[in-house]
Amino acid sequence: MRMQFPDHRRMMRTRVSHVERTTDNFVTVTVSGADLAHFEFLGNDQCVRVFFARPGQEHLTLPEYDGEGWFPQYKQMPDEVRPYVRNYTMRRFDPDTLELDIEFVAHGDEGPASAWAMAACEGQELGLFPECVYYLPPPEADWHLLVGDESAVPALLAILEQAPDDLRARVYLEVPSSADVRPVRAPAGTEVHWLPRQDPNATPGRLALRTVQSSDLPEGRPYCWVAGENGLPTGLRRTLVREHGVPKEDISFMGYWREGVAAIA
Repeated sequence: MRMQFPDHRRMMRTRVSHVERTTDNFVTVTVSGADLAHFEFLGNDQCVRVFFARPGQEHLTLPEYDGEGWFPQYKQMPDEVRPYVRNYTMRRFDPDTLELDIEFVAHGDEGPASAWAMAACEGQELGLFPECVYYLPPPEADWHLLVGDESAVPALLAILEQAPDDLRARVYLEVPSSADVRPVRAPAGTEVHWLPRQDPNATPGRLALRTVQSSDLPEGRPYCWVAGENGLPTGLRRTLVREHGVPKEDISFMGYWREGVAAIA
C-alpha cells in the first residue's frame, strides 16, 4: 500500500483554541500555535500523531524528533511524564490563521483520546507530529469506492471536500446514530450513503461491510479506500479482490483500531 510522507517533519506544540460538539457522537477540537507555520500540509486524509497529557499530569512533555524517529525516546519516558499518543486524521488546516481541526469520536470515557476531547478546554496543550497520506488514487481509476465507520468519517469528509469536481465515487459512511448524519460537500458525481446503526451493541464497520458486499458496483476500474475497525477493511478487501477482481494495488485499506484491543501507547 502506497503512502506519502511530508518532506520535512518536526514535533509541534499547540494549544486548544475552540471546541465544538459537531454531532451527538463527534467533537471537533481546533488547535493553533506558531509551530504550525512549519507544518507541511499534504491534504486529503493526512494524519498526525496527537500527544496529550494523561490525567494528573500538570504539563505536556513531548519526545524529541531526531530526524529519524521519536518512538524509542517516547518508550523510555517515565510514566509520570509520558503522554498519551494516538493517530488522527486532520479535518481542516488553515495556513493563514495557523489553525488545525481534529474531529474525535465522542464515545464516553472508553478511550483516553475521547475522554480528553470531551473535556478539552481553551488553552490546553496538544502535541502534534505530521504523518502520511493514504488516499493516493491512480489517475487511471474510473471511479472511487470510499468506505468507513465513524473513526474514518473525518478522513472521508476531508477527502470529499478536497476532491476534484469530476470525481465519480460511491461513498458509505457508517455512524452510531441518525443524529450523526450531516450535509456533505461533495462533487456532483458522488453518491453519499449514510449508514446509521440501529443496534448500539453492534461492532462498528459491520453494517458498512454487509451493505457494500450486497451492493451492485459500477462498471470500470475502481480505486478503493476503506478504513475503520479492523474487520471492515480486511473483510471488504477480501471481497473486492476475490469477488470483483480488484487488483490489490488499487485498494488502500487501514485498520484504524481493533475491537477489544487497546492502543499500544
